[in-house]
Amino acid sequence: MNPLQFTAETSSGGVMERDFTIGEVTGVLWSPASGPERAPLVLMGHGGGTHKKAPAMSGRAERLIAGCGFHVAVIDAPGHGGRPRTAVDEREIAAMRRAMAAGEPVGPIVVRYNAHLAERAVPEWRTTLDALQELPEIGADGPVGYFGLNMGTAIGVPLVAADPRITAAVFGIFWHESLAGTAQRITIPIEFVLQWDDEHIPRQSGLALFDAFASEEKTLHANAGRHKEVPRFEADSAVRFFARHLGRAVTSPA
Repeated sequence: MNPLQFTAETSSGGVMERDFTIGEVTGVLWSPASGPERAPLVLMGHGGGTHKKAPAMSGRAERLIAGCGFHVAVIDAPGHGGRPRTAVDEREIAAMRRAMAAGEPVGPIVVRYNAHLAERAVPEWRTTLDALQELPEIGADGPVGYFGLNMGTAIGVPLVAADPRITAAVFGIFWHESLAGTAQRITIPIEFVLQWDDEHIPRQSGLALFDAFASEEKTLHANAGRHKEVPRFEADSAVRFFARHLGRAVTSPA
């Protein structure tokens, strides 16, 4: 296994940010700046076309650290951030752009491409978790959660189904077609976000994915608005969700 190597470190506003690499995988670990306190870890998956330090990622990480003192890790998905694109990446991205320019549905392309990305990303995430759990401030037996919407759900659902170390997850904003069968294998607590007026994902498709999870505890958050209009308060709700299920009290207003 390739070792985790920290390549840069900064600290601001009570948050320590450490860039790392594991082989070809590039990632970032955010932690409380107060020191290497043992705390739960939340893995976060970024959306399609973005990267590990996109504003949504850094903003959610700051909330999780301020609210609960968690560690938060994100890795660049294959073909995202500074990672090179394969011929498949280039072909699928071009197909999505053509469909959007022509006003055609992008869902079938996104579902197909994201399933391909998940096949590549899930082993990378599991290797990353192996490496992170070797850090003394995280540990091999510490609680682990997962938070990912859009492409973060496309990758996160098969990851959570495959890795029993992850014991609570926040998903949402994705089609059921490629994920429903895998979701049926997931029994951990789930919080699920759905945009009621999503112009890309039919409402019934999102509801079908929520329904597919076998979790005894699962909560649906359906918000008015289009695909990219997820309310900011959903991040605050995720903080409270992970505080309940990963064993930390919320220490500041969320």
